[in-house]
Amino acid sequence: MSEAEVAMLDALFTQSPLGLRLLDADLRVVRVDALTEHGVAGEDLVGRPFPDSLRGPADSEELARIVRRVRDSGVPVQGQVVWGRLPADPGRKRAYEAFVFRLHDPRGQVLGVALMGYEVTDREKAGARVGVVGAVRERVGRTLDAMVTCRELADTLVPGFADIAVVEVVDSIVRGDAPPLAPLPDVPLRRVAFRGSADGDLPQAYPLGGVRSVPAPTPYSQALSDLRPRVVTLHPGLRWLETDPTLADAIQASGAHSLLAAPLTLQGTVLGLVSLYRTGKSDPYDEMDVEAMLAVADHTALCIENARRYTREHSVAAALQRGLLPSRPVSHTALETAFMRATDDRGGGWYDTISLSSARTALVVGKVSGEGINATTIMAQLRTVIRSLAASGLEPDELLARLNETATLLAEERACLPPSDPLYREALTASCVYAVYDPLTETCTFAAAGHPGPAIAYPDGTVALPDIPTGPPLGGAENIPFATSAIKIPEGSVLAFSSPPIPVTGACDGSGPLQRALAQRDRPIHDLCDEVRYTYQAGSESVLLLARTRPFPADRFAIWPLDDDPTAPTTARRLARAQLRAWNIDEDAAYNTELIVSELVTNAVRYGSPPLEMRLINDRTLTCEVRDTSPAAPHLRHARTIDEGGRGLFIIAHLAQVWGTRYTADGKIIWTEQALR
Repeated sequence: MSEAEVAMLDALFTQSPLGLRLLDADLRVVRVDALTEHGVAGEDLVGRPFPDSLRGPADSEELARIVRRVRDSGVPVQGQVVWGRLPADPGRKRAYEAFVFRLHDPRGQVLGVALMGYEVTDREKAGARVGVVGAVRERVGRTLDAMVTCRELADTLVPGFADIAVVEVVDSIVRGDAPPLAPLPDVPLRRVAFRGSADGDLPQAYPLGGVRSVPAPTPYSQALSDLRPRVVTLHPGLRWLETDPTLADAIQASGAHSLLAAPLTLQGTVLGLVSLYRTGKSDPYDEMDVEAMLAVADHTALCIENARRYTREHSVAAALQRGLLPSRPVSHTALETAFMRATDDRGGGWYDTISLSSARTALVVGKVSGEGINATTIMAQLRTVIRSLAASGLEPDELLARLNETATLLAEERACLPPSDPLYREALTASCVYAVYDPLTETCTFAAAGHPGPAIAYPDGTVALPDIPTGPPLGGAENIPFATSAIKIPEGSVLAFSSPPIPVTGACDGSGPLQRALAQRDRPIHDLCDEVRYTYQAGSESVLLLARTRPFPADRFAIWPLDDDPTAPTTARRLARAQLRAWNIDEDAAYNTELIVSELVTNAVRYGSPPLEMRLINDRTLTCEVRDTSPAAPHLRHARTIDEGGRGLFIIAHLAQVWGTRYTADGKIIWTEQALR
């Protein structure tokens, strides 16, 4: 070996910052660097076996396995990180980057192993902290649920950054209320997440879901007051532990020796508190861990705030929807209804049952695109329009045509919003099915806009989806007229409206889930409604409306054809008087009804076209109807003092509770309703 080579080798062992070591084939120390470490000189280690000769990592089993593997296989190891502890500082784990090579002579004879390494603890811990922050940003906040977000945080921090993680939030946050400003005097915190890395049950000072006030003064209360994280070395002599003996017992039982308490804050408000503990041989927290925790807390607080705002908007939309939708179903003599709204419906679905003239009932189910308050307000507007149009006696196809005009106008107004408005990019569309059931003819007339019709369970056990023509959705650009479909509905049938529609399978053999759910005809309609929901997964339908048809008593209505001559009013009064006496109607109502019948029939004889027909219906109200084939409708006017006529409808409007005109395919019907005692 030349003098230069010898000098270079000496310089490596005497001046290099790397830890150098030569081992023979039996892994005994041949030469080490001349630097001393913790009072042990390099020459004092010569001849000692490896790994007993290590001055560095005390946990040397991993390094010993690496050295033996390199000696036996000849495959070098370059840059592998080995963790261990120094005998003089066993409380802190250290990382070393090791380089191990096998030495052999020109003939291939193994001479020994060369081992080099240097400490990379700060680098590895910094990389681990960056990894923890990146994992939190990737895994935490994937849902708009504050409780889930907190559990995701605890699962991400344990075991890489903490041995025990506890996440608590201000109790009002869970309900969507605004967070309080710091400092917090005495605000209840709800424990929503707990996670430990140890096997078995870890001691918990307080149960999950419990609400408590943070005792003061403690590191937890101080962190919530000045919004600064705290790093505390834990030991039994701490005075502040006396303020919370339950927590002190849990800390002692877990073996925690280091605490990092960090508040969850956003723009000066307090959302919660994260308490991290390290136990056993884990290194205590330091200031670099605090910096990483600040980034973690900022991301988590933003996710919780987003979830809180969503919860708040959802709560407002749900409360608004509950106030706008009917609180109870309207059941009539010949129709029994029940409804159910899914708990996860976010504001766009609605249902309605509307009492119409002549003992008829309108059934409505619809869905507005979008979620939240905006969808709820559109739903309320459309529902109000439907009720107003239904009171006018429009047929289902005409009603949907007018409703579509309203939806189109609302869509045009939304399109005129400034581009910065979030609703500008969200098209407004809605679907709706409108049905009118007439118990006297046992007929149901349907019209649909972008929504399929109901499933119908017949008395024989079969369930089918009737072929109902479906028009375009409401608010769309298509200008296609809507069509109606009239279907005979036998007594004892059940109509199931839903949004989205209920799937029907096994219609032929009755083996489908809907058939089985509706098989028991004698069950109460509310039980059937529950059974249909049980058949499908919770939340699969946002709105469900069931309607069961029942027979209308034959003795509660009467129909008479009338001659088209001047004697028709007299005949109508006589027939009405006899029928009202049979129904035991009180004298005042009977007298008013005779006047109404006289005026309606007189108007039909004078201005209508034959054939004429009169019908009385004794239901929740007393209904009088006169039918003729003339399309001309009468209108209310105020007659002058000298006029001999023109007061008929004025008298009717004064005596009746409500009145109106309903057009049919072959004419019109003028009807009145009177309240009964």
